[in-house]
Amino acid sequence: MAIIEGFHVQNFRALRDVSLGKLSGQAARKPLTPITAVIGKNGVGKSSLLDAFGFVVDCLASDVETACNIKQRGGFERLRSKGVDGPIRFEIYYREAPNERAISYELIINLDDTGRPYVAFELLKQRRKGQTHGRPFPFLRLDRGKGLAWAGEEAVEIEGEEDRTQSVVELTDLRQLGIATLKTLKEHPRIKRFRDFLKGWYFSYFYPDAARSLPSAGPQRHLNVRGDNIGNVVQFMERKHKDRFKSILARIASKIPGIAKIDTEVTAEKRVLLRFNDGTFDDPFFAQQMSDGTLKMFAYLLLLEDPEPPPFVCIREPENGLHHKLLESLAQEFRSHATGKKNASQIFVTTHHPHFIDALSPEEVWILEKGQEGFSTIRRVSEYEVVRNLVAEGLPLGGLWCSDYLDAG
Repeated sequence: MAIIEGFHVQNFRALRDVSLGKLSGQAARKPLTPITAVIGKNGVGKSSLLDAFGFVVDCLASDVETACNIKQRGGFERLRSKGVDGPIRFEIYYREAPNERAISYELIINLDDTGRPYVAFELLKQRRKGQTHGRPFPFLRLDRGKGLAWAGEEAVEIEGEEDRTQSVVELTDLRQLGIATLKTLKEHPRIKRFRDFLKGWYFSYFYPDAARSLPSAGPQRHLNVRGDNIGNVVQFMERKHKDRFKSILARIASKIPGIAKIDTEVTAEKRVLLRFNDGTFDDPFFAQQMSDGTLKMFAYLLLLEDPEPPPFVCIREPENGLHHKLLESLAQEFRSHATGKKNASQIFVTTHHPHFIDALSPEEVWILEKGQEGFSTIRRVSEYEVVRNLVAEGLPLGGLWCSDYLDAG
């Protein structure tokens, strides 16, 4: 299970300089946990923090200029923090497995002389085997599209002579990431694996109305970001993991109040219908008749049961549409998935609801606030000694938040 231990962003909207977890050269700091929840008042930058992750993925999927110009972003100048002339910077610090050496990826985006965003700097690095001190070894280092890339799985150190595994790189398009350009070269497996890790991130923009649509029949392996293929995913699970999926549906049904059975039906027009049976009526209810909360709970639980789960899942305000008594249960499901399986997803959530964070520990919760200059600041809740002590005595974390124990000062 790959896990992000730290994330740093500079000059991105209200995130003038925000770090979560452990970064390169910060051995004393604690890494991010398998599940992370970010709380805070309206307008403090929670959506911007989620979008910072999404922006990096969009840069990989297309290019930095296209990622900046996506409608809700409005271009580089609207993304860059107000009053700042410097570039937008990101750092991702992660491990491919718990006992593997950490990998650091740095990305800097700025404007060129024509006013267009471009990749100013890109660095992917990792320590050599057995290396405990000194600078990590760069597998890719590009400055304005020019630099070096090292081939192979491991950094080779040759005493007294130049490392022959390195090759000179010069990109023809400064809007493209180097990790995207080199993705197909077999001699760069380390770069390719990091690229695939980023590509696998999942962002949930689930809309119950989308889940009520009638997609064309046909199994699909993974739930998409809107959830409008939820019936297709159920079809896939029924066909490819039939015995296992029966137990999965039974388990999901037991966690959604009033649901006894879930399955699909393909219509004469080759459309797929998702059916819910509450055990009271002979005829099932279809997804088009189910409540927003029921569909949302089912979609999240189905996502957690993916046989090939995404390495990193971002969810914005999962509480919307759910009864408050389901929230603690949902948080427990997220945590159980993230911490209890070898092949699991790391989960990153923003939330407004105290019942959700009641199920989490102070180590797993961060509070985002606005500083005096109008930029966001973030702090792990476990840094508040009084909060740690009160939670240890049995007080719920959400209740402490409502009582202003988590506010700055």
